[in-house]
Amino acid sequence: MSPRAGHAGHPPRTLAFVESPVQLLNVLEWAHLHGLRGAEPDPLPGTDPLPSVPAQVRRKVAGDPPQTGAELTVVVLSPTDPMTRGQLRRMADLARDEGYRVRWEEARGGTTAPFSTIGGLAGSLRRADRIVMGDPFSRYVQLLLTITRAKDLVVVDDGTATMEFVAQLARGERLVRWHRKGGRPGARDLLFAPVSSSARRRLTPSARRRVEVFSSMPVTETPDGVTVTANDFSWTRARFGPPRITKGADMVGTSLVETGVVDADAYFAAVRHLAKTHGATRYFAHRRESTDKLHRLAVETGLEIVRPDLPLELIARRGPIGRTILSFPSTVVHTLPLALAGTGVRVAVCDIDPAWLTENASPRAQGFLSGVTGTARDVHRLAAVTRLA
Repeated sequence: MSPRAGHAGHPPRTLAFVESPVQLLNVLEWAHLHGLRGAEPDPLPGTDPLPSVPAQVRRKVAGDPPQTGAELTVVVLSPTDPMTRGQLRRMADLARDEGYRVRWEEARGGTTAPFSTIGGLAGSLRRADRIVMGDPFSRYVQLLLTITRAKDLVVVDDGTATMEFVAQLARGERLVRWHRKGGRPGARDLLFAPVSSSARRRLTPSARRRVEVFSSMPVTETPDGVTVTANDFSWTRARFGPPRITKGADMVGTSLVETGVVDADAYFAAVRHLAKTHGATRYFAHRRESTDKLHRLAVETGLEIVRPDLPLELIARRGPIGRTILSFPSTVVHTLPLALAGTGVRVAVCDIDPAWLTENASPRAQGFLSGVTGTARDVHRLAAVTRLA
């Protein structure tokens, strides 16, 4: 999307909302691809006070001219779990190093936090020419969309959920996460329905509004008028690596147990089998995996549990990383081959056997997970582990 928004002679005022480290990574990738550059330092109320020296400050000290171009302010709607917060703080530092503003909001820090956050952001939302968001399913983001007057809306990857978002938008369906169980909407869904419907209308292109989807995921159903831009992780590859490659295999964890999609015992048995078969030694935990689950995995499999402090794409690119990376159907089967292009690392994905699914899994779960695996490029596909003894 070219920087057409904004007033004559001024760069577009771009406001990005993120709730996870991967979303912030993909905002940086989007900004890099579109040539957005850091604005002059201007501390904002609520700016996260982590000790970091913005890149443009270092340039001024060195005597270089300041950067010019479109301004980007990243608003972190901070979650409560410590792992996600820690990764987001590290990613916020990287965003500052690129010269972007970061505004940290304790958006879930108590019953009054949402009202305070929305009230504090209302002015910026009305002035913004372009809104970038990482999770259009988020009720927080949907509520913020009702306030903005921006003519340019951008959705960056939030993992595999982006595939479902684009498909639902193309079919004119209400926005519902793929792992939510089918059936009638609950009371909270009904209460929030007008806001969700308004968000869907705003995310539908029109003569007055442009919509871009920036994704490394396969997009098979493109809504009319939506611009789809490929994310090839060029910023990640330019900024990190190439990594040192080890001889062994590493395994990537998933939160499918935590979301109620996959049975825990079946998952443990599958991890044991894959680790033994492929000689895996490390298990990179998903940020949402519980401590109890990870302790059990360490005891039962002997794997070294690693809790990454950055998104896995950056961890793998920095290295060291195994020559083979084992994964279940997830975002990384699409993103890691891009981030690790040219390194010789092989990504292998294990299908989810239907017998692993819980009785509470959405009816769409099996088809969606199969689609995640089947549409992945440059990966080695492993058969599902059917014998779980």
